[in-house]
Amino acid sequence: MLEDYRVIDLSDERGHLAGQILRQLGAEVIAVEPTGGSSARRLGPFAGDVEDTERSLHHWSYNRGKKSVVLDLDAPDGRAALHRLIAGADVLIETCSSEERSRLGLEPHESAASNPALIHVSITAFGSTGPKANWAASDLTIQAACGNMVITGDKDRPPLRVGTLPQAFHNAASEAAAAVLIALHERQTRSGLGQHIDASAQQSMNQCAQSMMLAEPTNAVMTTRIAGGANLQGIDIQLMWPCKDGHVSVTLLFGLMIAPFTQNLFDWVCEEGFCDEAARDKDWVNYAVMLLDGREPVAEYERLKGLLTEFFATKTKAELLHASLTRRVLIAPVWNAEDVLDSEQFASRGYWEDVEHPHLGPIRYPGAFARFSAAPLEKLPAAPALGAHTEAVLAAPLGTQALPSHRAPPPPIPRSTT
Repeated sequence: MLEDYRVIDLSDERGHLAGQILRQLGAEVIAVEPTGGSSARRLGPFAGDVEDTERSLHHWSYNRGKKSVVLDLDAPDGRAALHRLIAGADVLIETCSSEERSRLGLEPHESAASNPALIHVSITAFGSTGPKANWAASDLTIQAACGNMVITGDKDRPPLRVGTLPQAFHNAASEAAAAVLIALHERQTRSGLGQHIDASAQQSMNQCAQSMMLAEPTNAVMTTRIAGGANLQGIDIQLMWPCKDGHVSVTLLFGLMIAPFTQNLFDWVCEEGFCDEAARDKDWVNYAVMLLDGREPVAEYERLKGLLTEFFATKTKAELLHASLTRRVLIAPVWNAEDVLDSEQFASRGYWEDVEHPHLGPIRYPGAFARFSAAPLEKLPAAPALGAHTEAVLAAPLGTQALPSHRAPPPPIPRSTT
């Protein structure tokens, strides 16, 4: 799909997912690493609990199929080699600070001057410009800054960040990869020129916060956190339930779009004797409005949640997942790592891939993130050893991206007339 494109991945663990996505789509991705290797190589856990730069499971996960080139960017020769690579590339991905960008000669206007067709991607915490551009940041502080933590955690305890693994930069990196595809399409079909993509992790994670950051400026009602749901105007909206062997996510919401699924759920609950017909046949389309204007007492909503608590306690995650598929109810199990590995769906679709590692044999990995009939994604080899491709890449002739001498203007956008 992207076989004709070359990507220079100058990022660290904050941006590696972007290059990994483009590599799986077929691009050649050259990971430029410092002499001691990317910081991702020093992130655990490590294979066999042996702490080694060639055994980091984190590095393995996000660098399959890339080429590793070691350059000393503190030395003039190293910086010159980097710029030669960039001059022949389609895409540059970096996670530099503004100071590093300036020191390396990688300001967007500099990279555009040396390679006008280059898609230059900066993945940062708060954007590459602006008052917060140089602020120190971590996954915790970004999730706090985007409002995500406002709605995460128990209401009587401190807020929590989402995920046991960092999520903010992964969100930004995945969106950056999608932006690269858009920019490449624009370059090919319209301008012939590259552009600068400024991917802010804070802005990206805002999309994971149910747009709560917009509540105050739009005078909307603020949502506050409760474990497994949210509190809206004093009403606890429960979205997570314990079941026989764990927990399930249940979309118990209302309105024209969701009401049919809520109706299906209460049809099932009534069928098994956990509620009466009056509870089953409530006006699920208008139920939220009725709660807010007092026509439906909050105490009655609490009673319904209690009935569901009793009902779900009799079911396993597997039973509830099966019901979701056969009864059209909005229920999803909360899986742990063992559940994911044991998934019948993943097994039947051949999702897992065994990848051969030198001296370690086959290691099981998640497979392609999507299946395309016309251009199937290839199975990628293991992440490269540090500097494994330095000599070959630097010795190869480097192409340049030729700009079209003339490009017709884009077709006009159709406009309706009345």
